[in-house]
Amino acid sequence: MWIALAGYAAGAAMSLLFRDDLRWLRRARLAWTVGCLALVLHAASALNYYHHWSHQSAYFETARQTKEIFGLDWGGGLWINYWFIAAWILDTIWWWRGLRAFRRRPRALVATWHTVFLFMVFNATVVFKTGVLRGLGLVLCLSILVLLIRSLVSSSLTDTRSKVLVED
Repeated sequence: MWIALAGYAAGAAMSLLFRDDLRWLRRARLAWTVGCLALVLHAASALNYYHHWSHQSAYFETARQTKEIFGLDWGGGLWINYWFIAAWILDTIWWWRGLRAFRRRPRALVATWHTVFLFMVFNATVVFKTGVLRGLGLVLCLSILVLLIRSLVSSSLTDTRSKVLVED
């Protein structure tokens, strides 16, 4: 799981910091892909080694953990994890279709996607973990949040300057 988190963190950081540099975006795409593959392997390993390919077992374990933390006996978070894995795979495919097109994605989509990622990472590392892992997760989430806000503000200022130049 930590390889997936490292791939996410590296890919997100590079893509947010260097969104106009295709060399850095290639590196970001590679890190993002490694992170995605690591998450798929993590999920498959958990289903195989802990749940013996039983969705019901995974659902009940998710419900148990959710009840332990929130007092709610609900395993629906497993479906959220499945959705998230599928979305990350699709996003990775989108990156590999071309960096220039990927770079032109609407800002709202970029912000939404990173917000979803941060929500998932925050829950996986801060809410459901303790000790050092919780601290590392919190630092990771706050760092990516700062980079996301910085990137969105920077691109908003760039768009405003471009509009002013076009209107003049």
